[in-house]
Amino acid sequence: MAGGRRGPVRVGAGLGALLCALHVQAACRVTTVTQELLKEGFHRDLLVKVELGEDAGGCAVAAQVHLPPGIYVDPYELATLQQHNLTKAVLFPDAIDVEAPEYLAKAVVLLLFLEPEAHCSRCFHGTVPVHARYHRPARATHQALVALQSPEVLLCCCHGHLSAECWEPAEVDAPCSSDTSSPCQWHTTKHRPVCEESMLKVPVGLREHSSLVCALTLLTTGLCSGLILAAACKYGHFSQ
Repeated sequence: MAGGRRGPVRVGAGLGALLCALHVQAACRVTTVTQELLKEGFHRDLLVKVELGEDAGGCAVAAQVHLPPGIYVDPYELATLQQHNLTKAVLFPDAIDVEAPEYLAKAVVLLLFLEPEAHCSRCFHGTVPVHARYHRPARATHQALVALQSPEVLLCCCHGHLSAECWEPAEVDAPCSSDTSSPCQWHTTKHRPVCEESMLKVPVGLREHSSLVCALTLLTTGLCSGLILAAACKYGHFSQ
């Protein structure tokens, strides 16, 4: 009889925990995130859209994007765009080698500050130019795939209060906007939305053509050097 009494208690406790979890998940409204790579080729625009499950209430909203080595943001271009108020973002680290190929580059983190949309109080968007790096030649394929993970939504509420059930502090050492330098506390959603990663197709050369490309390059270089030398000897004035 004693064992029979303990059984219902355990079931009741488990059911209560499940109902509590469902209640918390229902209270935390779903936040949707979409990203899109605009344009074609090596130079694209990354568009991020966020629809919060609740009103931001004056909080700053940002998207934290992890850029793999195959994609980069030009810091000089970013600085120019920010001077004209066309975009607001912070790079970590801020020093990026824009000439490095994919196999010598490192991943970076982009904190893109999002602007509110006029027709929706819970909707935000942001755009930033991204560029594809050159990849190694591949075998039997003319393109390399670069996976871009879904952004992480961050909120910075200097004068507001976020529910501890829905939001947790994020390890982000960044200001609440790109106009200030003092850091503040960012928060991220506990129930992160599931979003498919974006795939960037980068044209690459074929390894089977390496010998041909090297031979043509050497031949062209030698021919052009010979023509320049011949023109210099024929028309140049050399002092004795």
